[in-house]
Amino acid sequence: MLVGTTQATDYLLQTKGLRVEFSGARTVRAVDGVSLEIRPREILGLVGESGSGKTVFSLSILRLIRPPGKIKQGPVLWCGRDLLELSEDEMRPLRGSEIAMIFQNPQASLNPVRSVGVQVSAVIRLHTKCDQAAAKQETLRWFEAVRIAEPERVYGAYPHECSGGMCQRILIAMALACRPKLLIADEATASLDVTIQAQIMDLLLEIREKYGTAILLVSHDLGVIARMCDRIAVMYRGRIVELAEAKDLYLSPQHPYTQLLLRSVPVPDPLHRPERSADGNDSAGVPLPLGQGCRYRGRCPEALPECVEQDPVLAEVRTGSHLVACIRRQEEAGRETQRNLDGEPEVVPTTSFPLSAETRAEARLAGEVSHRSKE
Repeated sequence: MLVGTTQATDYLLQTKGLRVEFSGARTVRAVDGVSLEIRPREILGLVGESGSGKTVFSLSILRLIRPPGKIKQGPVLWCGRDLLELSEDEMRPLRGSEIAMIFQNPQASLNPVRSVGVQVSAVIRLHTKCDQAAAKQETLRWFEAVRIAEPERVYGAYPHECSGGMCQRILIAMALACRPKLLIADEATASLDVTIQAQIMDLLLEIREKYGTAILLVSHDLGVIARMCDRIAVMYRGRIVELAEAKDLYLSPQHPYTQLLLRSVPVPDPLHRPERSADGNDSAGVPLPLGQGCRYRGRCPEALPECVEQDPVLAEVRTGSHLVACIRRQEEAGRETQRNLDGEPEVVPTTSFPLSAETRAEARLAGEVSHRSKE
């Protein structure tokens, strides 16, 4: 997945074939051979339906997987250093100071019997070894930075006395208190109303611009992802099935699963009804055994006979590093390449998937955000 002349040392984080399994009555492979890279200052979106492995992947970066889960294969390279080879004592100072995480449920992620200010101060004291008074001042400064009104009052408040949006800002302040190089935001806006969502997204963009923080944004909200991200990775049953620049993915989704996700985006038009496949292939159905062909073939309206035997890997199907794990798309790209080598005019393959006006607007916005981030 390295693009052009980019070297491995140019990435903050790299996972190579990361695999996480949960053992019980049967073994569940929640993350199955995921290879991703995150560049400095980049916002990488990770999308997929519930149960696709997004949260497990995020937790595995910080080695927060607990039994019966276990990281079976790596590596996870942080600035060229394999985190899976570090001891727990070596990992502890790295969490928070270099890689920080915002968890899904903001109120449940805070200790209910300690004031929120004390909790943030404790993180600062742990990583900077300052005294309590200095930690409090730094906490209040970060509360102001994330635009919390009346920071002195909020410092002494308990989680149940704060709204969901306030708790989310407190978690962001806690995550940024030691100025990490990478922020993992796992469904950071899932429980918030749209107004607060917009405020949190603006805050994350401001943080990236002001502090140069890279962000791994995990979400099922494709509207949020379109607005925020430079690149997007689509995850299905523990695998990355498509990876592309945000604008390319929205304007020309290649994998059938990505197309299905985009069809599921609500359109604020009472007369609009999304098209559904006649044979019902868009239902989840019974999970297929891993290691037996393409794991999406049971839901795919374009499945080929080869999909039963071959488990496709990510491969480039369009210029600009648009990667897709789909046998049909890879065959189409191969035929297009051969036609171009024979001297015929180059025709960029496009999808037959119809995009709504709202989705096209999101794609244009994604392109504008990506362009601004590269300037």
